[in-house]
Amino acid sequence: MPIKGMTVRLITLTQTGVDGFNAPVYEESYEDVENVLVGQPVQSPIVDQQTLQGKMAAFSLGIPKGDTHIWKDQIVEFFGRRWHVFGDVIMGIEENVPGPWHHIYNVERYE
Repeated sequence: MPIKGMTVRLITLTQTGVDGFNAPVYEESYEDVENVLVGQPVQSPIVDQQTLQGKMAAFSLGIPKGDTHIWKDQIVEFFGRRWHVFGDVIMGIEENVPGPWHHIYNVERYE
């Protein structure tokens, strides 16, 4: 049975103004991205991210080849929860990476 990705909702925040305390006000926009591979995080990036940023990856996202969305520091929804994409992308040369996924990002639980 071949590996198959799932649909993940990518949430983009756009600043629409400021409130009475001069704090930014954001509007959310949603886009469903299909065939995103959701899996266990790779062990060495967990240690590196936790050591450097104080964050621990809950999942890794394999982003389909050809995708042009901005993922870093965005919010995503899957499994009925929200997650924050953090850290730098892990990637290789697209034509040398087997399968339909090219970029890998880590996510942490977002409240």
